[in-house]
Amino acid sequence: MMARAASLRETDLFAPVRAFLEASGHTVRAEVADCDVVGYASGQMVVVELKTRVTLELLAQATARQRFADLVYVAVPGPIPRRSRRRWRGIKRLLRRLELGLLLVYPTPSPGRVEEVYHPKPYRMKKSAKQRAAVLEEMVGRTGTRNTGGSTRQKRVTSYRENAIQIAVILDQFGPLSASQLQQHHHTGAKTYAILYRDYYGWFRRVGRGIYDISSAGRTAFQEFPSVVSYYRELADADSTELRAADHLD
Repeated sequence: MMARAASLRETDLFAPVRAFLEASGHTVRAEVADCDVVGYASGQMVVVELKTRVTLELLAQATARQRFADLVYVAVPGPIPRRSRRRWRGIKRLLRRLELGLLLVYPTPSPGRVEEVYHPKPYRMKKSAKQRAAVLEEMVGRTGTRNTGGSTRQKRVTSYRENAIQIAVILDQFGPLSASQLQQHHHTGAKTYAILYRDYYGWFRRVGRGIYDISSAGRTAFQEFPSVVSYYRELADADSTELRAADHLD
């Protein structure tokens, strides 16, 4: 596994793990609150931490996720080479003792596959309701799996960033609007005013009292998130059609 792992990246493990979770009915999101992969179904939260080999860092991350997740897996590339099997017997005992599950991931040939070596045990210690709620809120705030699990170089599409992109697309489509207009007519959510006022990314500019427009930096940022922009442009086009129909009826 060491030679194989050297040629793989954590991101290579994501697609097979995503398919594995989705096959069992989980909604899957990547890079959520420092978790590589989160799956949610029927009230159960599953977290998978991706690594090219088992390390102390991986075990520390996985046990930290047990504070709020129902089940936690570690996922590493397979197969296990014969020369490493003695070492792996000790690793497996440790994972069982820590109540963690183990997935061996075979990314090639495409689309890859996952071998569940063993299922994690439900963590019996007290969980953090606050951390769990934060992870669920982040998952709900996203419209799809925009990130790749295990990625450290790409900008993450968080629910906050996605909400800001939504607002920027609407302003680009309809022109300057107030926060209340964005919320009432375009369903941009409760954080609309805070996103505009704080302008964390520099995507907006105030053009009147309580009225905001998209900035040149906002339009430039569209190039970084094409799939998200495309999604919200389609919704904005639908809003435009609906608003024109309403005007016609009036």
